[in-house]
Parts: sequence; structure tokens; C-alpha cells
Amino acid sequence: MCGIIGYSGPLEAKKILLDGLSQLEYRGYDSAGIALFDTLSNIRLIKRTGKVAALRQACAKEQDSSHCGIGHTRWATHGGVTDANAHPHRAGRVTLIHNGIIENYHNLTNEFGLEGKLVSQTDSEVAACLLDQFYRGNPLEAIKELTLHIEGSYAFCVLFDDRPGEIYGIRKVSPLVAAYTRSGALIASDLTALIPYTRKYFVVPEGHVAKLTGYKISLYDMEGTPVSPEIMEVNWNMDSAMKNGFPHFMLKEIHEQPQALKNTILPRMSKGLPDFTDDNIPDELFCQCTKIHMIACGTAMHAGMVARALMEPVLHIPVTVSIASEFRYEDPLVDQDTLAVIISQSGETIDTLAALRLAKSRGSRTLAIVNVKGSTIARESDFVLYTHAGPEIAVASTKAYSVQLAALYMITCRMALVRKNFTKDQAAAFLSGLLDAIPAMETMIARKEEEKHLVTHLINQSDAFFIGRGLDYAFSLEGALKLKEISYIHAEAYAAGELKHGTIALIAPKVPVIAIATQEHVFLKTISNVREVKARGAFVILLTKEHAQVDSSLADIHIRIPDMDDRFTVFPIAVILQLMAYYASIGKNLDVDQPRNLAKSVTVE
Repeated sequence: MCGIIGYSGPLEAKKILLDGLSQLEYRGYDSAGIALFDTLSNIRLIKRTGKVAALRQACAKEQDSSHCGIGHTRWATHGGVTDANAHPHRAGRVTLIHNGIIENYHNLTNEFGLEGKLVSQTDSEVAACLLDQFYRGNPLEAIKELTLHIEGSYAFCVLFDDRPGEIYGIRKVSPLVAAYTRSGALIASDLTALIPYTRKYFVVPEGHVAKLTGYKISLYDMEGTPVSPEIMEVNWNMDSAMKNGFPHFMLKEIHEQPQALKNTILPRMSKGLPDFTDDNIPDELFCQCTKIHMIACGTAMHAGMVARALMEPVLHIPVTVSIASEFRYEDPLVDQDTLAVIISQSGETIDTLAALRLAKSRGSRTLAIVNVKGSTIARESDFVLYTHAGPEIAVASTKAYSVQLAALYMITCRMALVRKNFTKDQAAAFLSGLLDAIPAMETMIARKEEEKHLVTHLINQSDAFFIGRGLDYAFSLEGALKLKEISYIHAEAYAAGELKHGTIALIAPKVPVIAIATQEHVFLKTISNVREVKARGAFVILLTKEHAQVDSSLADIHIRIPDMDDRFTVFPIAVILQLMAYYASIGKNLDVDQPRNLAKSVTVE
């Protein structure tokens, strides 16, 4: 969850590191620091609590030039937010930055007598101290010995005092990508830090050491044998990772959703039908399974919940959705007849990766839906369906959710076609309905200024409740998450029919209730539930289709989406709920893109 960058080359390292950390700040922003080889080949550390701007200000006082260094922006896991706990950590001849969690750090502290030597509260400093103990002049041997002792996840970048101009990187689970460019050698936890310099890169393989100098990058296995990396190319440009005139990344990414859907759907259409030939996903994958198990975390899990409500009535097979962090601890019922669908924007979510590995060990065939080419989940799945959202910088996911849904809808359509649940005409009509969702999203985005009034009442409340039935309930889950994560308003989603079974006790005068009623077969039932909360004084924000017949006294605010097939209303509804959360955060003067305690890519348990 932390941001890592390293650079060795002819340019000024300090500038490259600081600019890279600014690009990576969405991965962690409790504190930041850099370590640089100065002109005398000594290592200088500069680190500060707070955001990268505070570090940049401190670095402005440093005049010495440097051409090699490492940088880190932290999301605290071990130890509070202090200068001492900020990275890089220095121990003897070793300076180290770390993303991940070392699970056995306490045992290692006792085993190697580190108590009293540590100046921070972090597990990362334990790794630095061990590496210094193991170092006898050969970095590769010392790093290998370190990996034999530590348990957990890690991406390390290391400087050794007697190796000026050199950076060593190694990873297990936590991501590291690297590239050699005309500007020198770079390594980072995320492609956004590399894009200003190159579109070509490689993922550092697990159990391999990358050695960076100003002239090349060398890759070695743990026996010290040189290995040739697999070079990949980014399919988006630097503009995709910039605000481009928008006040916040989140608003920009809400606007990018229609194009992201087109990029994800259109290349997979052939004669009006979904076609995964170019993705190398065979139809037999969809024919041979007798059940589907979707595994994900957070927003990706909510996309799975929508897909479950869509799939079961169409495919007539059991569909289960599991929270990835719980999956491997509940003895899941997956086997060789299960299609495990793994959903992750980054492709590096550690709980989801662990769940993928467990599903494979049980004999399941695995299909990953990810946004990052070459990510760990993509590489380890049997099959992968890449979404084409481009980089998503705001912590609160928007376009990643939409393209995950689009991918899941296309999978549903293809499965229904090859399993004979759909005729070709039905499949073509379904896909046409999915395409119709794109202009519906554009309509709601164009009306964003009208939707600001949604939050006038909301921002003064401590609680909010979302209700819906069927697919509408699945949509509500994501709406509640968006509101709570960036506006800090306590928000919960409830199946509307469950209100009278306990949760209606929470309804009090002026409490906001966001009611979604777009499913025609349960529309009157949902409206009945809305009447129940309105009778108890709730402030009702009602979302329906354009021509829904509703008593004008039923809602305090009534938002209408374009008329469309019930199955696709999630797409314009998602825009409304995202904008609601966005404007609530703005109204409370909060940091929209970097909400407290959260980071973008969750690479620790």
C-alpha cells in the first residue's frame, strides 16, 4: 500500500524521486522520505510526516547533487505516523524502503538480538537490520539470506553504502515494476511513476533480484543466474494519470467512465455478440462449470454482488460471492467444477491473490478480471480478462467499478449463449442493452451540476441509509461504501424488504434514506418501503427511471435516469451515487482523492 520509487542515471535524482512520489501519493500519504547518494558517495536521508509536499519543502534546502536514490510514501501498518517510522530506514551499511508486512518481525527481533537497536516501531527496520547483519560485501547473497528468514509480503529497494549508484530490488506479493530508459534506470511500485519516462517496462518476478545502475538493469534469480525479463508496454499515456483541468482525480475518473466502457466492450464484440477469442478465453471454460464463485474485496466485491443478482436468473446455476479476506479461512466449497472469478483493479490485492491461490489448489479453474497488465493476479490466473480503464488515481474507485461490471455482464452474456440460455438474438439484444448504458451514463454526468443539491441535507447528518430490492440492493452496497469512505458519513445499505425486521428502528426524523427503485418487477414493493420510512420522518432521496409513476409527496428529492432495461440501470445509478459521495466530500471540505486512513492498492492483510 506504500509507494516506492528508485532511480539511477544521469539526471538529478532528487527531482525524479519527488516527482515520482507525487504520482504515487495515492498509495500512501502518512509520511514520505528519500535517500540519496551525494557527490561524495555518502547516503543522505530526508523524511517527513505528512504529504509529499512537506518532504519537497524539506528537500528544497538541500543543494547537493545526486544521481542515485530511493523514495517512499508511507501508509502506516506498524507504528504511528512519526519521522522515525517514515522510510527509508538505515541500519549500518544498509538503507531500505519497504511495501508490505513482515509477519514474523517480533520473532526475528528476539532471535537476532535487535531489541534496543531499533529506533522505529516498524517491521521494515527489522529487515534493514537483518540485511546489514547478513551483508558481507555481496548484495545478492545478503538479500537471499534475508528472504530465507522473513515471512510475509514485501517489495524492498535497497542501497548499500559501498555500492554507490546501485539499487537492489526484490519482491514477494507486493508489486515492483522496472524500466531502463534514455534517462536512466527506474523501479517503482506502480506504473504511474514510470510513465513520464517510458511506456516499456517489466514486472520484477517474485524471487528475483533487480540490480539498477545508471547504465542498465540486470535481473538475477536467487542463485545469481542472470535472467531476461519479459518486457511489456503500457497502453495508456501520461495524460491519463493527470487531472487535465478537473479539480480532483475522482471527478475526472467519473467523467472517463463512458469511454472506459467503450474501451472494454467494443474490442470484444463480433457481429453483435461477445467474443473473447483475442483474450484466449475458450467457451469450454463457461460450459464445463456447474457453479461460479466470485472473489473480491471492497468495490470489486460489490461488482460481484451485482453480477450474482444478474447471473443466477439467466444461467440457472449457483453463483456465490465471497469477501477475499474471509475466503481462505472458511473452508470454501470450491472444486474442479467451480469457475472462480477473481476481481481486482490492481491485480495485486493480497487477500484476493491468496484466495486465488487457494481456489486453484482446490482444482478450480480461475478467470481474473483486472485492470493492470502483467499484475500478479493476472499472471497466476488460468485466464484473464483485462478491463481497459487506464490508471485510476483517486482512492475511491469509480471507473474501475464500471468496467468490472461491463466485463462481468459480457461474461454473463457469453456464458448464456454457449450454455444455450440465450439464443443469438437474445444475446445480441443483451449486448445492445449494455451499450445503451453508455449514453445513459453520459446523460447523468452532463447533469452533475443539478445533482449538487442532493447533498445539502446529507452533509449535516451523521448517518445515511440506502435501500433497494434485487439488483437495486446490490447497487446500494457500493453507494454506501462511496459515501462513507470519502465523506466519513456513516452509511449502510439494506435490502428494502428487511426494514421491518429490525433496521427500521434506525429511521428517525430527517435521517437521509437513499431509495433506489429501478427494477419494475419489485417497483411497487420498494415504493411501499419508501412510504414506511417517509412516514417516520426520513429525508428521502428517490432514484427511479424517467417515466416511473410516483406520488410527488413521497420524496424530498427525486432523481430520474433515462428509461432502459432494468438489468443495466446500475451504470447511470453508479454515476449518481459517485457524484453524491463526491459532492458530500466537497461540501465538508475533505480531501476527495486521498481520504483518511485509506490507500489505493491494498497489498497488506
